[in-house]
Amino acid sequence: MFIYNFKVNGGLVLKIIIVVLSLFMLIVFGISVYKIFFTSGKFIVNDKIESKDVTEIMPENYTNILQAVHDDLNSYIGMKIKFTGYIYRVFDFNDKQFVLARDMIINEENTQSVVVGFLSEYKDANNFKDGVWVELVGTIEKGMYHNEEIPIIKVTEVKEADRPDNIFVMPPNDTYIPTSGLL
Repeated sequence: MFIYNFKVNGGLVLKIIIVVLSLFMLIVFGISVYKIFFTSGKFIVNDKIESKDVTEIMPENYTNILQAVHDDLNSYIGMKIKFTGYIYRVFDFNDKQFVLARDMIINEENTQSVVVGFLSEYKDANNFKDGVWVELVGTIEKGMYHNEEIPIIKVTEVKEADRPDNIFVMPPNDTYIPTSGLL
């Protein structure tokens, strides 16, 4: 039988642990600085519009796509999309503008929601009253609203649609913070 006697210097082990933890903290700090300064604070959204002839947006991924298009508008300019929502207008829209809207749940307990959607432009928008459900096809373009660059859907086709059984959509993903729902 062999017996080995190891003597461990406690001061040396403590120094090694401190160096390893310091290196780990330095790496985490470096990654954090990179994320803050070089990714512009944007979140990555998994649902994106694929480049096809016409892409249909479904209620399940509606808000993820809405967020992705707003976050990276230049990547989506010229894409054709098709989706269903209701006509929603605010006081400062012109005669050709409306939001093709859905209600996004911000509090499931008492079904609080906010209106979300793409600003859309259509030459005959006055033919549709507020609250009417429609299905539209249009092209994503860059536009201005309140001196801010936003996506605008230039509508090429629109027709009335039936109100769906579930009019609500869910927030984009885990990165969503409901600021307007805190009223």
